[in-house]
Amino acid sequence: MTLKPKLYGLVGFPISHSLSPRIHNAAFSTLKIKANYKLFELKPEQLKNFLNTLVKNNICGFNVTYPYKEVILDYLNSKNLAVTEIGAANTVLVEKSGKLKGFNTDYLGFIWHLKELKVKPKRVAIIGAGGASKAVCFALAKMKIPQLCIYDIDKFKSLSLFKKLNSNFAKTRFDVATRIEDLKIGEKDLLINATPAGMHANDPCLVDENWLHKELFVYDLIYNPAETKLISLAKKYGLNCSNGLGMLLYQGVFAFEYFTKKKAPIKIMREALLKGAKKI
Repeated sequence: MTLKPKLYGLVGFPISHSLSPRIHNAAFSTLKIKANYKLFELKPEQLKNFLNTLVKNNICGFNVTYPYKEVILDYLNSKNLAVTEIGAANTVLVEKSGKLKGFNTDYLGFIWHLKELKVKPKRVAIIGAGGASKAVCFALAKMKIPQLCIYDIDKFKSLSLFKKLNSNFAKTRFDVATRIEDLKIGEKDLLINATPAGMHANDPCLVDENWLHKELFVYDLIYNPAETKLISLAKKYGLNCSNGLGMLLYQGVFAFEYFTKKKAPIKIMREALLKGAKKI
């Protein structure tokens, strides 16, 4: 009897822009693993039924992106320590029984990419306090940066994240900005956009150009488009900057290893990602 290929994929909405299938399918092919990675674009009302039919549909694991990184916690049967501490999951393993185990590889992906970029921040401003921001803030706290200021249009979210971080990490001073101006970007050496603002052509740039300065590194988690208005502004003033493509690669590397229990072919995954990014 021929075994069906195992299915993996990305759960989110909207996700038609995602490059994740490229990197995982390239890795499956290289290691001759009989599996396929696809997009599961689900509206909120479709999520529960999808999760109830995972075993039936031979889905063995999946990644999670906006807007479900926090929502998925309600469906997990177990989670690793990082998920508990961060409060968001982006990788889920499906056991044969149908039980779900959650992991977070976003924070590892961010740490690895910062190391690759040789960015060693001390004073960070981050826009957004959702699932992606939680992972990035956790990563920065793990790196023991001296100062981190958080802003979100939803004050409850930023305050909630502040309280959690403040109680768990004594080495970092955390602050909450009630207005984006209060991030005091002019005093920071790393600015991070962890919101979806910038994904669409008509999205405004959240940052005033007068706040930028030459010691500031600008990092936008968005990778499609490759150059958001924020990144374009940073380049206009000659600042060092990066989109989130590297973070996407490395979180995918760790997720792949959770899925397969095999060492990820990073070079192959990077080549597939860069090839896909050129077509954006």
